[in-house]
Amino acid sequence: MSGDTVILGDGRTLRLSGIQAPRIVQSRARAHTWPLAAEARAALSQLVLGRTVTLYIAGARQDRHDRLLAQLVRDDGLWLQGELLSRGWARAYVSPDLRDFGAEMYALEQAAREAHRGIWDNRFYAVRDPNTLNHDFDSFQLVEGQVLSVSFGKGQLYLNFGPNWRTDFSVRVPRRSLKPFRQLHGDPHQLQGQRVRVRGWLYRHSGPEIEITVPEQLEVLETAPKP
Repeated sequence: MSGDTVILGDGRTLRLSGIQAPRIVQSRARAHTWPLAAEARAALSQLVLGRTVTLYIAGARQDRHDRLLAQLVRDDGLWLQGELLSRGWARAYVSPDLRDFGAEMYALEQAAREAHRGIWDNRFYAVRDPNTLNHDFDSFQLVEGQVLSVSFGKGQLYLNFGPNWRTDFSVRVPRRSLKPFRQLHGDPHQLQGQRVRVRGWLYRHSGPEIEITVPEQLEVLETAPKP
């Protein structure tokens, strides 16, 4: 069991949907165990071991590792994802089938972050500046910065955080995600000059890039004054 994974009484493995806890890596020679992974696992164990839980499944029932995906509520009514976020042992990671939970999960995470609880007292999990990402590929990150420009290419939306899209951090919204993105954020060009926070897996495209599959992955933090 890890900080977001449990073994049920019938032997099935279940991953708590909507959160990303520190990972305990047992294989993959390139990877490593994230800081505070053991502490996050202990926190989840303390909350759930030996308890009866109710599974709430919305959308996908399994992940690509064939683990069940569900929101868990303990026999006394405690919502386990919310409790882990509140204690600072996980980051919110909203999937398409959990969009209705996004605002509540982000609020719990932010309160823990501001109080430096759990992982938020460790620099490894700090919210990152867009200019400091070149050594963090294949990792889950929260990034805050100002959108320098907005562009479209091959039907996809790009939010650029630096003058050189080939090397600087950018956010990509694929064609399939544009409609819900517009429904939440309006005209994408209005994001130019705004300070935003984006979360997701960081990959190398040209420069560092996060793909937006759910519009709630991007939060507008400040509204730039109109000229």
